[in-house]
Amino acid sequence: MSTPEFMISALIRNRSVFSHLLAQPHPAQPGWSQEPNKWSLLQVVCHLRDEESEDFRTRLRMVLETPGVQFPGINPTGWVVERNYAGQDYDTVVREFLQARDESIDWLTGLRDPIWENATIHPRLGPMSGHFILANWLAHDHLHIRQIIRLQYDFLADVSGQSLQYAGFW
Repeated sequence: MSTPEFMISALIRNRSVFSHLLAQPHPAQPGWSQEPNKWSLLQVVCHLRDEESEDFRTRLRMVLETPGVQFPGINPTGWVVERNYAGQDYDTVVREFLQARDESIDWLTGLRDPIWENATIHPRLGPMSGHFILANWLAHDHLHIRQIIRLQYDFLADVSGQSLQYAGFW
């Protein structure tokens, strides 16, 4: 089983991964999407920003500090339209996400003897312990790192005018 210390270290490392993956995209890339119902790079970063502070950090803090208290409602898929993700400024959103991650890192590294077994009952998922939320926070990073890389690959395939089969198959 991964320890909380390992997972926190990975979240810290992923801050650099995100910073590099999101830096200086082609001007057309942030709003580009392969299909109308698929998220653009901009929408992914907006999602990461909002999930960082309103989901994972908030819920982990609640479990560690006030176990058993019901989580506030969130609507990650609805926020795409409600918060006009497509109309936001890419560079601003990237800065806000990285700042939110910095705040999360500061909070996580400042924890003193957290009780990772503390839990809150989620109406659909059942008990969610601090360890569970932390592991899922890291998994969420990995899912979106993969998504960002796929978006970059697909964008290159769309705009380069070149076959990418020499590179290998996705």
